[in-house]
Amino acid sequence: MVMFWPIQQALNCITDDGRILGKIEFDIKTEQYVFCAEEVSVVLSSLEASQIEKRLADLHSGDYIMPMQDDD
Repeated sequence: MVMFWPIQQALNCITDDGRILGKIEFDIKTEQYVFCAEEVSVVLSSLEASQIEKRLADLHSGDYIMPMQDDD
């Protein structure tokens, strides 16, 4: 299972055992949400990949909105 934890205009993707897989961020150049792996060596299980793909699809469609942090 992957949990999505908002932090500084990104979503950390964390497994249920606390392993950070990476972040979902908004790429200003392409105007798309993208998953950025924490390390090059990160290998996602099929369940983890499908959960991340689902969250990306929800963000692209507007079904989910990424909470933004106001540091003021």
